[in-house]
Amino acid sequence: MSHLPPVRQLPVLGVNSPFPPVAQAWGEADPISGLLCAGADLSVERLVAAYSQGIFPWYSKGEPILWWSPNPRMVLKVADFKLHRSLKQALARFRADPSSASLMDTAFPEVIAHCAQTARAGQQGTWILPPMTDAYIRLHEAGYAHSVETWVNGKLVGGLYFTQIGNAVFGESMFSLQTNASKIALAALVDWCKSKGIEWIDCQQQTTHLASLGAKPIARESFLAMLVRSRHVS
Repeated sequence: MSHLPPVRQLPVLGVNSPFPPVAQAWGEADPISGLLCAGADLSVERLVAAYSQGIFPWYSKGEPILWWSPNPRMVLKVADFKLHRSLKQALARFRADPSSASLMDTAFPEVIAHCAQTARAGQQGTWILPPMTDAYIRLHEAGYAHSVETWVNGKLVGGLYFTQIGNAVFGESMFSLQTNASKIALAALVDWCKSKGIEWIDCQQQTTHLASLGAKPIARESFLAMLVRSRHVS
């Protein structure tokens, strides 16, 4: 399904064009809420600039690069992460098993490749196209993107990847080849955030799955204020 709107001119960026103010993103009354602009590129510099302003890329095959800044924004405060009874039990079994492990940044290309095979809810196909995969591998090599992996018996069975600017963490996508494997990776990310003094994880868009884990929608203005406070912390 195309994200492109049927009406209203969308700002198109050149390679050196700055992003427009996020307040100009389409609102609830527009065809697609949160859409800000199109074009530019997926260079490390462009992606860092985007995330620093609360903007992220998301587009489908056949579309130009589309940039988004939704209002409201789905955010998981790490203190609000919900470990439901079944997940607590699964996590306890996982941690007690010497053949299981949660690791970071040991298989980033593999994690994003698996995520690319998992469509977002309500979307046909994947939004993690080859140019996006290549861009986030470059972002990983530059130290801004990271993976959290769930390993069982030496096999990668689940995981997620995220972008980090200072103490601002932006969740991107997750996958699971085994029950609860992606949730175990998220629990590991939450623990890592707590150890680093990171207070929240941007989840970008609202889903019932994220809400069940403790994420809540907040006004974009509040999100941007949180981002300013967090992104300069190293």
